[in-house]
Amino acid sequence: MKPNTNSLLQPPDQKIPRASTHLSSWMTVFLAAACGLLAANIYYAQPLVGLIGESLGLPRAATGLIVTMTQIGYGAGLLLIVPLGDLFENRRLTLVLVVLAAVALLAAGASTQPGFFLAASLFVGLGTVAVQVLVPYAAHMAPEAERGRVVGNVMSGLMLGIMLARPVASFITQLSSWHVVFMLSGSAMAGLALLLGWMLPQRVPTSRLRYADLLASMGRIATTMPVLRRRALYHACLFGAFSLFWTTTPLLLTESFHLSQGEIALFALAGVAGAIAAPIAGRVADRGWTRIATWAAMLAVAGAFLMTSIGEPGSHWRLAFLVVAAVVLDFGVSANMTLGQRAIFGLDPALRARLNGLYMSTFFIGGALGSGLGGWAYAEAGWWLTCCIGFALPVLALLYFATEPRTQT
Repeated sequence: MKPNTNSLLQPPDQKIPRASTHLSSWMTVFLAAACGLLAANIYYAQPLVGLIGESLGLPRAATGLIVTMTQIGYGAGLLLIVPLGDLFENRRLTLVLVVLAAVALLAAGASTQPGFFLAASLFVGLGTVAVQVLVPYAAHMAPEAERGRVVGNVMSGLMLGIMLARPVASFITQLSSWHVVFMLSGSAMAGLALLLGWMLPQRVPTSRLRYADLLASMGRIATTMPVLRRRALYHACLFGAFSLFWTTTPLLLTESFHLSQGEIALFALAGVAGAIAAPIAGRVADRGWTRIATWAAMLAVAGAFLMTSIGEPGSHWRLAFLVVAAVVLDFGVSANMTLGQRAIFGLDPALRARLNGLYMSTFFIGGALGSGLGGWAYAEAGWWLTCCIGFALPVLALLYFATEPRTQT
């Protein structure tokens, strides 16, 4: 007999919060835009690490900390703060986090010392987890029949933020300086906080758990919900491939194709086309086609790495297929992420924040490992080894997915 997760994870008298009967189109667009602005905070520094490190006097060997500190803050927030969405009023929690992100971004922009910048980066990541409070919030607001569409639309905004952050940061830096990137983002967060406070309706969870019990329950959730475990691990592989690709392609484009910083920013814009996959995947999931869509997403990511080997090294054909590969890879990753969230948000409405925290933190670890593997592989043996590892990650996901019972999805 299937265990009753509610009895394991909630007090017997706890009521499951009901979803709203409708989420207007303008509110969906607003939530998508908010998620995009928030998610971009994590990625602004990636193409600028060399400039920031040199400006702050950071040793070359330590420039990786510029991105790592933001990732540490974000990862900690996923596990320790996002679950609070099941405990505290969601609008207030979101506002506190967005204001924290705004202050941290402004502090980073004003930094002239490496220690101060790295500390600010940590809090940028911590505050940015507001995006993962808003996504389950949108799922709560949407009726069951439209939940995939709503989550997909909101996730398309998030993916656009991720994909546009790098080229936007590069372009602004070319015109002014990296300080301006963080100052503008901090100002945008301050404005977003005002809009969120004005436009978001309240959502008060009914959970009566204490914070310590809330965190302890996450272990039980992970062990009793195989859909969550599988979906998190599938996307850890795909997001690892995504991070590997976008960590190493700037190096490849500089060394093999001799592109400038501005041209690399234009290349990064190609991946933005993949953001349209999120709303498509949401609608597909609403129709009950999650399984075939998952196969397609994983095959797309694997195929993208094969495309990068078409044509002579350094040729125009190789560059053209690299652009196509970026679009296909981002399309597959975006689609699989939405399919996974649609699946886990249907498990238990009272646990959505914790489910989302576990899902996101798992594949975020996969992304960090992908970045590390990509940097090592490219330094050791160039693009061919990097490509082999990138191809192997979605293949692992495919092999694991093949063992999934058909009734589970």
